[in-house]
Amino acid sequence: MRRILLGALIPIGCVLLASCGTVSQTQVKNTTGTFSTVVVDAGHGGRDNGAYRRYGGAEKEATLDVATRLARKLRQSHFRTVMTRSDDVFVPLEERAAISNRQKNAIFVSIHFNDSRRRGIRGFETYYHSYLARDLAYRIQQRLITIPGSANRGVKTANFRVLRKAIYPAVLVECGFLSNRTEGAGARSADYREELADKIAEAIVDTRHGSGIYRTPATASDTADSSGHTE
Repeated sequence: MRRILLGALIPIGCVLLASCGTVSQTQVKNTTGTFSTVVVDAGHGGRDNGAYRRYGGAEKEATLDVATRLARKLRQSHFRTVMTRSDDVFVPLEERAAISNRQKNAIFVSIHFNDSRRRGIRGFETYYHSYLARDLAYRIQQRLITIPGSANRGVKTANFRVLRKAIYPAVLVECGFLSNRTEGAGARSADYREELADKIAEAIVDTRHGSGIYRTPATASDTADSSGHTE
């Protein structure tokens, strides 16, 4: 979550998402064509609510729901998934990156929602740090903006800690603004969260296997496994 203030991008999460220490570009492993594991990171959690808005509720709740749905869809698409958190607990940023780095042949996808004092601001954003994650970021953004009524705020590079400490291609997805009446209401909607997860899952499958392979899996009510973690 980043707060947009007076038309400028002012990341209130910068203190949380950025610190010294970076995996160099040459140290990042290029797994974009081979990955079998997807680490799904539900932003915030526990004592860290993230953003909280009347329209959209608590960011930590929306991110966990979208992340859980995304992990389920990816398992149904034959990926191994690991969630950095599967319930309402606080996981330090360092540990989120470490969870990803402990895996073999993986990518990392962090789910967030945005916030602004200006209620009219809306749209999706996708961030990456390593150039190896650029294609994944663009594919996710391109899929998200096919949602009717969506606004495209673009793909951007960022120095967020969970991105720059990753040894695998890593992206952070801002799934709309909780502060916007329409997108905030969407963040509270199970159907909309399912659609967000579906678009992100499609982009991940596209990255690994090529376009046209993904098939929308069963909904959450059709599957008993919602643990978010498989081995």
